[in-house]
Amino acid sequence: MMGLAATALAGCARGIGSAPAPEVMRAAPNPDWDRWVAAFRVRAAQSGISSQTLSRGFRDAGYLPGVIERDRNQAEFKRSIEDYLAIAASDERVARGREMLQRHRDLLRRIETRFGVDARIVTAIWGMESRYGTHRGDIPVISSTSTLAFDGRRGPFYEKQLLAALRILQNGDTTPSRLTGSWAGAMGHTQFIPTTYEAYAVDFTGDGRRDIWADDPADALASAAAYLQRSGWKTGQPWGLEVRLPEGFDPRLAGRAPRRPVAEWTAMGVRDMDGRRVPDHGPATILLPAGPQGPAFMTFGNFRVLTRYNNADSYVIGVGHLGDRIAGGPPSAAASPPMRRG
Repeated sequence: MMGLAATALAGCARGIGSAPAPEVMRAAPNPDWDRWVAAFRVRAAQSGISSQTLSRGFRDAGYLPGVIERDRNQAEFKRSIEDYLAIAASDERVARGREMLQRHRDLLRRIETRFGVDARIVTAIWGMESRYGTHRGDIPVISSTSTLAFDGRRGPFYEKQLLAALRILQNGDTTPSRLTGSWAGAMGHTQFIPTTYEAYAVDFTGDGRRDIWADDPADALASAAAYLQRSGWKTGQPWGLEVRLPEGFDPRLAGRAPRRPVAEWTAMGVRDMDGRRVPDHGPATILLPAGPQGPAFMTFGNFRVLTRYNNADSYVIGVGHLGDRIAGGPPSAAASPPMRRG
């Protein structure tokens, strides 16, 4: 299965900037979509979707031209890592994260105990994905995924998402009116696409439903932790940290591979931002997201696990740094350019 974020980046183009305006998506008549749905219903029935589920799912569904417009006009731009971290771990997002960590401390402690994923990381993902539940998305998922499947640009992928969404309804986890998300089908507090929901969502409250849409974030946060756990999360291992590189460091040694023992990096002169030796948390890599003259990060195995959620280095560094800040850590020097190393 594709990682959640790899598909989310391709499909949802979620950003970390200012809060988005409400997305008004109005259905429009489209006879071609109607014919496509009629043919799809046959395929769905052959895949085990009941006629009752199909009727319920499509009763109020429609073709959403706004979804196609968003899909065609995703902004292609890159923020510098400095700008990205300044936004990802803004004072407002950090303060809100600390508030949420305190407010839900018992829940997050139980999630951490069960799945072994640090509560601050779960909280940081929550903050990055939906601003702590305040931007969960209100677009009907059956309409959005059927529109994108019909459009055909990524038809097979979105037909899989549509089938998964219908199975979610068939299993009774939610209702058609509550099955909402982003314009590309990412759902709930932690923005799971339907196939990822099917594979990893958990019923943490024990009410018989895996409800990631509820105001109560328990199932959604536990599902994010379960996803990371099953992706190989190592309890107690940090994602990484910002480091200082020695003068003359060969930038060709940087990158996600190969990983080297911390002792090797130490022997080369790599130190933490206070000039101390980096503790050994297992094989590590050095990342230079802004090139040789920019900030440097040493990353461990859990960094790779977080890329399952979103494959962009900046996203993972952002989640890790936001988690560190939520836990009381200092601001990153990388968020205050120009950055000096050595």
